[in-house]
Amino acid sequence: SAREQDNRKRMAQVASVYTVAPYIRRPETIMNLPPEEATPPRPKVENKRVWASVERDTQHVIDELFDEALRRDPDRQRQWVVLIDGNRDQLTRIQAAAARHGVAVTIIIDFIHVLEYLWDASRALNAGDAQATQAWVQTQTLKVLQGQVQTVARGMRLSATLRGLSDKKREAVDTCADYLTNRWSFLQYDLFLEQGFPIATGVIEGACRHLVKD
Repeated sequence: SAREQDNRKRMAQVASVYTVAPYIRRPETIMNLPPEEATPPRPKVENKRVWASVERDTQHVIDELFDEALRRDPDRQRQWVVLIDGNRDQLTRIQAAAARHGVAVTIIIDFIHVLEYLWDASRALNAGDAQATQAWVQTQTLKVLQGQVQTVARGMRLSATLRGLSDKKREAVDTCADYLTNRWSFLQYDLFLEQGFPIATGVIEGACRHLVKD
């Protein structure tokens, strides 16, 4: 009916292309931990283009993304970094588009999405203890930023076993561990930070607030 049509939720595809100079950081800097070092000013994002669509599908938007990037770098001389939220279909399509256009890209999964999985796992492991939940997340987050993704995944599985978690509570732990293990090559934040790459999609989140109003 018309009413159902009007009330139906629609998925928006949001993309952005921009240029930014490398910004080298340490995992401890991201977590506001010592050693305290003088951090250079964050380089300014330049030539940013942001667009959103509720009509075009994922493939169409990804094609537009690559077309815009190729227009700026037709000789493929720049370092290409693609930040995504970890959706498997999105990842596969981006890899295929990069191969089709003959361009090398570094794909990075948004660090904030990883944090969400870590919080869910911590709530399951430390149910009812807010202080322990936060402390666990802080410890594991630093390890992830230091490149210890596989160690974190193994450790949380072992903790779930030792604490005798129920199947329901363990599900969040296993989901997080599987996410880290299956996507570890896109979660090498220690290397990404050393090279000055962005690790979060703040540009997209800002676009969602202004363009999509979600």
